[in-house]
Amino acid sequence: MSTPDSIVNDQAERAKLNALTRALRDLHKQLIHVETQYFGAVGSPLELLQLVTNHPHFAWLQKLSGLMAQLDERLDEPEAVTPEVATAYRSAIEALIGPSEAGDQEFRTKYNALLHDAPEIVMVHGAVRQLLGAIAAPAKPAA
Repeated sequence: MSTPDSIVNDQAERAKLNALTRALRDLHKQLIHVETQYFGAVGSPLELLQLVTNHPHFAWLQKLSGLMAQLDERLDEPEAVTPEVATAYRSAIEALIGPSEAGDQEFRTKYNALLHDAPEIVMVHGAVRQLLGAIAAPAKPAA
């Protein structure tokens, strides 16, 4: 049975993650936009979708796409979103975009290159980082 506190906590964590999903969509869209400019001319939106999902040039973005899909699916579930759930998503996102030490270096290399090349990505990255900062940081392992 849910207590009033657990309902309030669920709503607060859901609100944080919902805001984060919107910012991640903006980031993903900007990453695709810049990568498409580097790739070259693309035809229709359907052709772009085919490229993003199937072409090796865009393959690195599938990690972020998959994580976004997992987060959307989790938010659609009726189970409460606890601070631990939110923290787990924060950690997973930070493994991709930083600053996690144990991050995905392949993704991070490509991501950081775009961060340096595209001011629009820097702006959206800042928004994502701000929202991640509102989510409790993962506990540090005891030494």
